[in-house]
Amino acid sequence: MSQLLLPSAVAPVPVPGFAPPRKADTLGVALLRDGLVHGDALVTALAQQTRLRGRVTDIVLSRAALPPDQMYAALAAHWETSVIDPVQDPPDLHLIDRLGAGACLRKSMLPWRNVGGATVIATAEPEDFDKHLDHLTALFGPVAMAITSLSAVQHTVLALRGDQLVQAAETRVAAAESCRTLGGARLLLPVLALLGLAVALSLVWPLAMLWLLTGWTFLTLLASTLLKAGAGLASGLRPPPAPPPALIARLPTVSVIVALFGESDIAPRLVRRLGKLDYPRERLDIVLVTEADDHMTRAALAEADLPPWMRIVVVPDGQIRTKPRALNFALDHCRGSIIGVYDAEDAPEPDQIRRIVQHFYQRGPEVACLQGVLDFYNPTTNWLSRCFTLEYATWFRIILPGLQRLGLPIPLGGTTLFFRRAALESLGGWDAHNVTEDADLGIRLCRHGYRTELIRTVTAEEANCRPLPWVRQRSRWIKGYMMTWATHMRDPGLLWRQLGPWKFAGFQVLFLCTLSQFVLIPVLWSFWLPWLGLPHPIADALPPMVTIGLIGLLLLTEVVNLTLHLTALHLSGHRFSRWWVLMMHLYFPLGALASYKAAWEVLRKPFFWDKTAHGHFDPRDG
Repeated sequence: MSQLLLPSAVAPVPVPGFAPPRKADTLGVALLRDGLVHGDALVTALAQQTRLRGRVTDIVLSRAALPPDQMYAALAAHWETSVIDPVQDPPDLHLIDRLGAGACLRKSMLPWRNVGGATVIATAEPEDFDKHLDHLTALFGPVAMAITSLSAVQHTVLALRGDQLVQAAETRVAAAESCRTLGGARLLLPVLALLGLAVALSLVWPLAMLWLLTGWTFLTLLASTLLKAGAGLASGLRPPPAPPPALIARLPTVSVIVALFGESDIAPRLVRRLGKLDYPRERLDIVLVTEADDHMTRAALAEADLPPWMRIVVVPDGQIRTKPRALNFALDHCRGSIIGVYDAEDAPEPDQIRRIVQHFYQRGPEVACLQGVLDFYNPTTNWLSRCFTLEYATWFRIILPGLQRLGLPIPLGGTTLFFRRAALESLGGWDAHNVTEDADLGIRLCRHGYRTELIRTVTAEEANCRPLPWVRQRSRWIKGYMMTWATHMRDPGLLWRQLGPWKFAGFQVLFLCTLSQFVLIPVLWSFWLPWLGLPHPIADALPPMVTIGLIGLLLLTEVVNLTLHLTALHLSGHRFSRWWVLMMHLYFPLGALASYKAAWEVLRKPFFWDKTAHGHFDPRDG
């Protein structure tokens, strides 16, 4: 077996059984005695260990107080075993398969070979070996511990079982709750049949079809307006007093996944921004996920001088290329009990992780997800960025908190999300085929009895403020909403039983009514024709009382929207003119174009991820 930088006193791997190693609290003394760390570095590490109840190994490595090779060699000496280099001496594939490639990554260990009647298990976390001993013994019989590095475990498993991991990442979510069984040809025939029926009815009873579309348009407008008004009122209620901050004896490790693709320009700035997070480095695990053929982003990250607590995970090619597939692949590489998600252009508040940890600590396990507030650092670039800022401020500062207060499902945003790992894994992670994996996951959390709460910590990102990229991005979101609604409505009875009547109705308004409003915007526009002196087959035939009712609904919608936008602008602290809220009349119709593109792609390219480019209006010093 290969040994890397081993002192001469290191004993070979003990066989055939495993003897409990010496206590890890003397490791620091051994490092100092062997001259591997300076006294001040050791004092700092031991002080951190005492305060955080962490591992000396993690603290020393996260602070780059000792090169990894020397650290692992010292660990081997301390635990009276040897260092295994599985890259040079590959492990037995059958042993890896017995434990499972994903389990190897999650446990940071690698079943290596059978030696002298025992199975040698190489681990990057020897302090935790005892916790896994019963399970390992049940699988392999007598076991012996050896030392290897975390990067060696990940590199070896990926090299030997990468295809298996990719397949698992693409199919983690159960087929009954995934849209992968709905796309393309499976939808083509029923949709064509529905369209054919609509065309036939339009030819036979054109006026009846127009009445039907008009009625549905105003019905969904009423439902959406009432939901927004209710959420606005609920968000304004005084929240219950927050419990005082608790002293957490042992801070959890938090893993944050950042999926990168085509981000060669923004990657160095991302590293600087995440470097501002105020959380102990030995408890922070930043996983930067890149695609195998994205050489430019990987080269940019290599030049960014990543600190020890940031690492790169490369996702091999697969059947699809989506953000949720990358998140699923990275999940097994994460070390934390809390899993977070950021986007490439994000600039989170420095104390955000601490606040997330504190909030989870004060809540029960049923609160499985925390959603932060998203805002923009380029709100005044142009009119589109101002409207985007108003929309996001309304959604994240009013609508989502209101939905939480009303007890309705919460469609998640794609970033500043934090999950209890156990809950996330129990749901199968993200649906790799859904291009709005965040909204879908929010519904699945609700279906399985978990709760999402909003937390008032802000992450700034870049507003997409160019019309064509905006339409492309919005079409992806609308397509994902279409697929999410269709996925969860495959068995309406089951959905009703899981959500209950109130949440089921909220789901319909949030998804079906929202989609209807985007697609049917021209029907609402048509009611401007009489004001222009042009005939309208419905408006001209309406009884006076119905006309008054529809005008009242339109006025109510305007009052609700203006009130929410103005309130959200005040809450956000942005200082551009309040008159910009009137521009929302020109902003939302862009969504109609996006909805038609989305509907076409549902049939032709349901899993295509229309990538949004970042870094065009990004503060260079961020």
